Formats: sequence, structure tokens, C-alpha cells
Amino acid sequence: MSQGKEKKHIRAAATVLSCALLVLSGILIPGCTDKGGPGKNEPILSGAPAPNTDDAREAVNFHHNLDGYVPKRDHYNFYFTYKTVHSWWDAVALGMEDAQRQFLEKGVVVTYEYMAPLQASAADQKERLLAAQKEDYDVIGVDVADEDVISPLLDEMIASGRKVMTFSSSDAADDCKRIAYVGNTHNYEDGAELTEALCKKLDYKGKVAILVGSVGAPCHEDRANGAKDVIAKYKDMTIVATEYDMDSVDLAYDLTKTILMNNPDLDGIICCNMSNPVGAARAITEAKSDAVIVGMDHDKEALRYLADGVIYCLGVQDCYSIGFDTLQVAVKIADGNLPGELFPEKTVEITTIIYQEDAAFIFELLYGDIG
Repeated sequence: MSQGKEKKHIRAAATVLSCALLVLSGILIPGCTDKGGPGKNEPILSGAPAPNTDDAREAVNFHHNLDGYVPKRDHYNFYFTYKTVHSWWDAVALGMEDAQRQFLEKGVVVTYEYMAPLQASAADQKERLLAAQKEDYDVIGVDVADEDVISPLLDEMIASGRKVMTFSSSDAADDCKRIAYVGNTHNYEDGAELTEALCKKLDYKGKVAILVGSVGAPCHEDRANGAKDVIAKYKDMTIVATEYDMDSVDLAYDLTKTILMNNPDLDGIICCNMSNPVGAARAITEAKSDAVIVGMDHDKEALRYLADGVIYCLGVQDCYSIGFDTLQVAVKIADGNLPGELFPEKTVEITTIIYQEDAAFIFELLYGDIG
């Protein structure tokens, strides 16, 4: 396989956000329309009714402006690597593009590499970071694939004088010396909240399975731990399987089929990343199971399953804000600033739990009118 196919690679000199870019990543900002229509055997959402909850209205914020910080230079060059090529990180990239465009309007050019493997791998991520630290990047950012593997390397990079931050959904270990983090700081709570919703739906009794995601990924492991702790509170709830799908829809589908074969009376599935709700929903639908699915994020197919009632609820992260804030913080770090008045050590981004009644609104907010 060629190097170009092994990783997603973006090197950008601030470009204006366009409908073409947004359609490519699968997400639209207001004013852009997706004319593609639904896929085979997918239900069509009719219109975009007002959301049933105020929280759903605030789930994703596309309207950002740079703060009043004045950059010290007129050019910056960054390196960002994340767990795996996936539409979730494409959504993060859109926020970066918006911040990049706004910097350019102020006469500041920001260029960056945005790199990841096709399959999540801490070993691959380590190789990328080792290569990146040999180059002349102002800041190196990483969405940590496995904190046990990556955190010690980040400490070494800091000790050697490199400016290192973390971003997205996975921070480094608590004692890591990375400068700052922008992203989800409440993955454990997200897993717990989704699981509480599942338990209430099941009247606090039943057999459930957990699809975790990538081995060692802090966000996935934290959500799974939140789920396990909630299940442990209820004497009539039982976890019958915990499996790792490695961010693969196909593997999540296969794992769910196996779980259902071994547990035909399965009552629920807790999904800890953006891929596994889709794989689980495909398997549940195919098996005509009544198992209740809760999971993460804004995959188009997952939102359709939510609208159709196959998925009970989803925790939607504001990827756009994560990307925008990451670029702002990176510029400040490049200028030699440390966490304090200009930016916090952890920039907290939100997760919103949405239900069937909000699916059409979120779908149209992110993907446009499908007619």
C-alpha cells in the first residue's frame, strides 16, 4: 500500500471553508446543502423540526471568532496526529480550517500537517511523533491513541524542548508534561450518562454488552469504565460481554453478531465511539433483536438509526469547536505562553445527549436538507 493511502495528510495554507470541503467530510455548515439523499434501505427524514430540548440546539456551535490575542509572528507551522482516519476527525479539521481562515484575515498564515493511520495503532502514532519531532514544527499536537505508550514519549519530547499539546477526545496520562489539552474532559461521565439512560429504559434490569473501541485509547476506556460503574450499581443488570472493535464499523458489526449468538436475550449495548453504534445497529436490525443501543457521536447512519428508533440515544461531541479552539491554543503555545490567563490547561468542550425526537434537527444541522 502506498504511503499516501496509509494516512490522511493535510498541509494547508489558510483556505476558505467551502461546501465542497464540507461535503467531502460529510458535514455541512448552514447554507450548504447535501443533495445526495439517503443510502439504500435508510429511512428518509422529513424536514428538520425544532429540537425537543434546548440542549440539542446547542450541541454543535459553528459560529466562532478568534479571541483578542495578538500573535507574535505572521506564520506558524504545526503538526497534528490523531487515532485513525475517520469522519469524526474530519469534523475537527473543519473547525481548524475556520480558525485558520480567520488568522489569515488578520495577516497570519497558519500551515499544518494533519496525519493519521487507516487503523488505530499506538505503535504507528509513536513512529509519527518520533518523525515529527525531527522537523521544524512550532507545536506538535496529538490525540493520544494509548496513554501508556504515548504519554512517556510526550514527556521526552517536552524534555528535549519541543512544544507539545494534546487535543480531540483523548488526553495524555494525568502526570504527563504536555503543555495543554483541548477537547473532551468528561469521557467517563459521558459513558456513565449514556448507561444511566440505558438502565432507565430497561427498568434497571437486563443483560448488556459493551463495545469499547480501541485498546488503550483514554476516551474509549474512560467511557467503558463509566458504563461499568453504573451497571455495577444495579443488582439486576449484568454485563455479558466487553469487546474492542478498534474503531471499525465492520468489526463492531461482527462482534455484535457474535454477542447476539451467545446471548439471544441481550437487552442492551453500550457503544463507546462513533463507529460501533453503526455496526451494532446493523447487526441488531439484521437479527431483529430488541436490544437497546446507546452510543457516541454524529455519524450520518447512526443518526438515521436514532431517528428510526433502533438507537435509543447518542452523545454528540462538538468536534467543530474542538478544532477551532485547538488551533487558537496552538498559536499561543507557539508564542511561548503557558496555561493561565490566555488559555486554560484544559479547554473543556461539550457533549450533548440526544434522543429520537432530536435526530432530524441534528441531522439537518450537520448534513443539510436531504429532501
